[in-house]
Amino acid sequence: MSIRIILADNHPVVREGLRSAIEKRGGEEIRIVGEASTGKEVLEMSQKSPADVYILDVSMPELNGIDTAERLIQADPACKIIILSIYDSRIFVEKAFRCGVRGYILKESATDEMIQGIQEVHRGRFFLSPVIAKYIVNGFIGRMLHRDASDKEAALTNREKEVLQLIAEGYTNQGIANELYISVKTVEAHKAHIMAKLHARNRTDLIRYALRKGFVRPDSTQF
Repeated sequence: MSIRIILADNHPVVREGLRSAIEKRGGEEIRIVGEASTGKEVLEMSQKSPADVYILDVSMPELNGIDTAERLIQADPACKIIILSIYDSRIFVEKAFRCGVRGYILKESATDEMIQGIQEVHRGRFFLSPVIAKYIVNGFIGRMLHRDASDKEAALTNREKEVLQLIAEGYTNQGIANELYISVKTVEAHKAHIMAKLHARNRTDLIRYALRKGFVRPDSTQF
């Protein structure tokens, strides 16, 4: 029986190229049964006719690939998902695996790599493009799944995490105040508390911490 695929990317030319390559190399084993340009379209398709494997672009409009994956997995924990991305950053890879996806493939990858990824994920295994597989060697998945409960992040309040995220995304104090509907003085107070809790010396330290911990959204203006 063929592996049924739903392919999602907001660029029609990219979808066309992927579909053509997958169908050509996958033969009768792999079949594209649905295409979408947004995460919302994927969710609608999944309710009508679930796929065996979902291939989701990380940066789709309305609902990005990682947020879409989270919703698919909430509806079906056994859902098998591959994130397709131009980003080889550890931040994006960690975010993807934290939400439960099984594969992460770079768009620049060869077709054979894509086919292998689909096959491996369909079998219930994990798959990473070789270019980023080095992160496994570095133990990032182990650190992700077994984080120390005393991690400094746990000491931050939800509001402080929101402020930290916006700082990392390049917002000024006034911009953060506008975004969160609070005063600039309140923003400055939150920032001071965050710096004290994280033992940060300056804004750069905060940004580095936020990037390392994955506070930056995949669809933020920083990326």
